[in-house]
Amino acid sequence: MKSFAQYTAVEALAVIETKDLTYTYPGGTTPSIEGVSITIERGEFLILTGPSGCGKTTLCRCFNGLIPHFYGGKLEGDLIVADLKVVEHSIYELARHVGFVFQNPENQLFALSVEKDVAFGLENLAMPRDEMRKRVDWALQMTGIEELSERPPNELSGGQQQRVAIACVLAMQPDVMILDEPTSFLDPVGAQKIFEVIDELNKKLGITIILVEHRLDLASKYADHVIVMDEGKVLLDGEPREVFNSERARMIGVGVPKATRLFQILKENGIHLSRVPVTSEEASSLLREVLKR
Repeated sequence: MKSFAQYTAVEALAVIETKDLTYTYPGGTTPSIEGVSITIERGEFLILTGPSGCGKTTLCRCFNGLIPHFYGGKLEGDLIVADLKVVEHSIYELARHVGFVFQNPENQLFALSVEKDVAFGLENLAMPRDEMRKRVDWALQMTGIEELSERPPNELSGGQQQRVAIACVLAMQPDVMILDEPTSFLDPVGAQKIFEVIDELNKKLGITIILVEHRLDLASKYADHVIVMDEGKVLLDGEPREVFNSERARMIGVGVPKATRLFQILKENGIHLSRVPVTSEEASSLLREVLKR
């Protein structure tokens, strides 16, 4: 099956743009997000991080139209997703462009077999049967779970269930895939496998990835853009090495990669690496360079 046509453009185009985006939940007295102005380019792998309760999930709910169409409340500012003004288009319309993988995959799986779960969204779009069959088989193949197609989702491991949840979204062929802490219930080995699947979807298909994540040691090497939020506002927005090496990120409690923290400690003690590492493998290589001097 061919890659999506919308990913063939040579030049990167913004797939999500916000300007002074502010939102207050119904009955709330203070905004959950305030003055958010960001640009996410098509095909980026973005990590969205920050302390618990900083507004990450709320912002992501804006991207797929749950805010304001489902949750209500007061949404101010501008928000454009895949060339659509979110306030003017239904959740149904936005679902064709933005897929959402929840923190707990059990909240997303309910059919009697993996195959039926993956087909569910396509059935709601009244897709022709032949095309639906192709998309389901393709999504199962891309996530490496073809052999699980007839299995009941409730009999699978946490990592397998998360792959099924990703396949459900992938079958819809979205422009953007949002994953809200998809590895929070997994051990490091399971988490690494999920990140590898997500990275492959980003690199092979050009799908824009928005990953809400705290496990930065594992996820950071895949990202090319990082946004740090705190108290509903965007605190840092930029390239991973720059953001992770920021004193501001560490001061608000962002768990910067250990390799980056090692760089900072070495620098404080007069040992300078040639660049800021974000993975242990990179830090090890840079340290060997220092020892050869």
